[in-house]
Amino acid sequence: MLAACSTAPVAQYQNPVIHADYSDPDVIRVGEKYYLVSSSFNNAPGLPLLESRDMVNWTLVGHALPQLIPAEVFARPQHGKGVWAPCLRYHDGKFWIFYPDPDFGIYVMTATSFAGPWSAPNLLTAGKGLIDPAPLWDEDGQAYLLHAWARSRAGFANVLTLRRMAPDGSRLLDDKGTVIIDGNKLPKYTTLEGPKFYRRDGYYYVFAPAGGVEHGWQSVFRSRSVYGPYEDRIVMAQGSSPVNGPHQGAWVQTPQGEDWFMHFQDQRAYGRVVHLQPMVWRDGWPLIGKDVGGSAGQPVARYRLPVTGQAVATLPTSDEFNDAALGLQWQWNANWQQSWYALGDGHLRLFGQPRTTNLWDVPSLLLQKLPAQMFTVTTKVDASGLVEGGVGGLVMYGADYAWLGTRRTDGKTQLALVSCYKADQNCHEQQEAGAELPSPQVWLRMQVLANGVTQFSYSVDGDKYIPIGAQFTARMGRWVGAQMGLFGAGDAGHIDIDYFRVSP
Repeated sequence: MLAACSTAPVAQYQNPVIHADYSDPDVIRVGEKYYLVSSSFNNAPGLPLLESRDMVNWTLVGHALPQLIPAEVFARPQHGKGVWAPCLRYHDGKFWIFYPDPDFGIYVMTATSFAGPWSAPNLLTAGKGLIDPAPLWDEDGQAYLLHAWARSRAGFANVLTLRRMAPDGSRLLDDKGTVIIDGNKLPKYTTLEGPKFYRRDGYYYVFAPAGGVEHGWQSVFRSRSVYGPYEDRIVMAQGSSPVNGPHQGAWVQTPQGEDWFMHFQDQRAYGRVVHLQPMVWRDGWPLIGKDVGGSAGQPVARYRLPVTGQAVATLPTSDEFNDAALGLQWQWNANWQQSWYALGDGHLRLFGQPRTTNLWDVPSLLLQKLPAQMFTVTTKVDASGLVEGGVGGLVMYGADYAWLGTRRTDGKTQLALVSCYKADQNCHEQQEAGAELPSPQVWLRMQVLANGVTQFSYSVDGDKYIPIGAQFTARMGRWVGAQMGLFGAGDAGHIDIDYFRVSP
């Protein structure tokens, strides 16, 4: 008798596997577990740390960088500056993060446990425009650091420079290094950056994107010699898929020897979301994504799970403020101070902080990433602690922003919907709508629809919600997606928040 054929469906995942702004992801595997770190720019704490057992379900376990350095510089928001694309490695029994600050140089940190504590950042090499570092410890005991350049600081870009490094990662051994890949000499290459450096079967491989984050592609370079010459091949491009600029990420191999590639896609207001692609090797070259003929694959929308049987995990968004610390999803707009907030009795208290023209340069904004294409945020605030001129509430924040909250004026607590367009160019806030409140307690809500379109509403009883004002369209910040969160502003006083709840 013939055995019955199985008709059970193959378990699949859907891209993006992380629909949140974990920009410039680098991923490694140690044992049975996968680890991810991403850039964080001016937000603090920085360098988010994520773990997974299947590269699909991820858990946020902390941040490697509690405060940005130099501390005095990042006491104020430095939009688009700070922590650029990091590189994560495991070597000599330790986790390593190499991260660049384009204005100061390349730093290195280590930890024996991925969740930390991490060592204080050590400035491996100082300089302007040094970005996207990628170390390689070679089989002969030599160590190298490959990096790209930011035109805005160095005056040039589109080249990758290799420098010798002390094997203990304490210093670089040459001052200038050697350009091993020059995108200016390759047809149609622009913005060559984000390298990751590997060895396989006698070849040195450099995985590096080019063409820009929105419209570029993923290339791979290979050579028998660490200093080249390197051959090049485009191994993944958008093709007929809807995934623009599929590039900048990491090659990961399972314990069973299967190859995968994680990368980001720029979705403007939603930031740089993370995709997972299958990968195969053919004649010494990788092909990433769906095979559509030729050397370059294109991104897949769905694919079989790399590892089956793992529990579904979601990254944190809601916070009831019942714990002794804020949820790991929260980041501040600059280096934070303990005096900005307090937790107790199931509430978060935000103390009023001074501001000048608008919220763009206020460091004490409490923010987090947008978690999906469409979702709803609801919060309950008590504004009885506001002083004259104080404001506070719920904000959708970017280069344009809007907030719905409370304003203390002439001894009365009023509801206000406020917008600010081109905040990065010193726009002045405009009140779009308002209402008198029967008490200082009010429920605030924002419903985010497709393309970041946001509708604000409020309730005075926690049951019936009243839409207020016109819809607002979220706009990305400097190299980051829009962010949502809470704030309190004023020369004194405070606002109390009962909870921050995110629902589909």
